[in-house]
Amino acid sequence: MRFLIGVLTLILTAALTPAQTEPKSAPDFSSATRLFDYDVKQPLNIRQKMIEEFDGGTLYDINYTSPKGGPVAAYLVVPKGEGPFAAVLFGHWGNGTRAEFIPEAKIYARAGAVSLIPNYPWDRPQPWHKALDHLDKPDLDREIEIQVVVDLRRGIDLLLARPDVDAKRLAYVGHSYGAQWGSILTAVDKRMKTSVLMAGVAETADILLRSDEPGMVDFRKTQPAGQLEKYSRVTGDIDAIHFVGHSAPIPVLLQFANFEQYFDKTSMQHYVAAASDPKKVLYYDTGHDLNDPQALEDRYDWLVEYINLRRRPVLSKNR
Repeated sequence: MRFLIGVLTLILTAALTPAQTEPKSAPDFSSATRLFDYDVKQPLNIRQKMIEEFDGGTLYDINYTSPKGGPVAAYLVVPKGEGPFAAVLFGHWGNGTRAEFIPEAKIYARAGAVSLIPNYPWDRPQPWHKALDHLDKPDLDREIEIQVVVDLRRGIDLLLARPDVDAKRLAYVGHSYGAQWGSILTAVDKRMKTSVLMAGVAETADILLRSDEPGMVDFRKTQPAGQLEKYSRVTGDIDAIHFVGHSAPIPVLLQFANFEQYFDKTSMQHYVAAASDPKKVLYYDTGHDLNDPQALEDRYDWLVEYINLRRRPVLSKNR
């Protein structure tokens, strides 16, 4: 089911038939936001150890307590100096781990930002491991996804509790599944100055029911009749399309791939149309991984503008 986690990496509204192209009516937003409430008074119980020092900063292995139980493993990247620094919270893609954004976090450390990159519950060891593959029990997967958002909100608490972080200069950067969480975070938690959402999908069904990616086509053939439709319907209330329209006043940068393999341009158009202003939308001649160097440059420039990072060459001779 690792493939499915990567495929679900994006999510937005439930749909019932492959022919359906319009997202369904959004649930009550005030009720939806309460799904991601947690006890802010719980201790973070932070533990960390240094992994390495590099030109411009230090990389730490860190964990903090999830309000839903157990430790959240993360990487923390801290610039040299005393601050105050900007801060970036990252959400990695579904097929990846917290390691995805280490190189980018190091770039931002040299530019003056502390970064936190948490793992998701399905990347954690037992007894805290929670696999996201219960197609026959969609309510269970929905609860795991809600935990991801709560754990990321707790990550914001961790960053803003640091004396070297400027609370007015916090950004979120999320890729794929990370874009799904970012759409929710930006709607329900207004502590971010800006958010960058990379390769986000408009609806769960855009992948589960409508994707023409060969692996997904074959996967659908193995599933009991109606199971994927029910899964999309049950988890649909936390799809991104219900939240991206509530990002304002937080500016969002939306990055999409022209050669996206998991969902089509119609899904992207729904996503863009639903997103509130202010927003900027950019497309790249690459696939879902968005490995075009220009995409990194554009994220960097966006963060320079909104959280006042220093602009330096991405490839430093002193690396």
